[in-house]
Amino acid sequence: MIGTASRINVGIADMQLSREAGVLLVTHGLGSCIGIAVYDPIARVGGLLHYMLPEVENHQDKAAQSPLMFGETGIPRLFRAAYALGAVKNRMIVKIAGGASLIDAGGIFNVGKRNSLLARKLMWKNGVNITTEDVGGRISRTMEVEVDTGHVWINSPGRERKEL
Repeated sequence: MIGTASRINVGIADMQLSREAGVLLVTHGLGSCIGIAVYDPIARVGGLLHYMLPEVENHQDKAAQSPLMFGETGIPRLFRAAYALGAVKNRMIVKIAGGASLIDAGGIFNVGKRNSLLARKLMWKNGVNITTEDVGGRISRTMEVEVDTGHVWINSPGRERKEL
């Protein structure tokens, strides 16, 4: 991004949206977690969600306190918030990152894989296309969304920064 951007950090189990020129939405530590970037190029609305777990099942209390912790409840909230700012579903550009297997090398829990599968399932079920993704593997990712342009960047240790 050119010039000085206003940087908004998106924490774990958090989301941020903006229509402001010069805003950069950033989330760190996407291991098994998923980052979902949404952008409407006409309304110029950008958003970023960082969720930890796929389903709410057996976690009703946590979901009530922190619905953005779960993809099942966080993804619909991300889209509703984008629509409230003027985004339209059929114009949305959606990109996802994360879903790695950092500490579950044996694949016992498969949290990263389950997280990415849930995102794909919810998007498909609601008629939303995922434009691009950078998921899986054994690396942590940082995801950045430029609200002006909708460009999404991925930074990972040992890899060059790349546009998603």
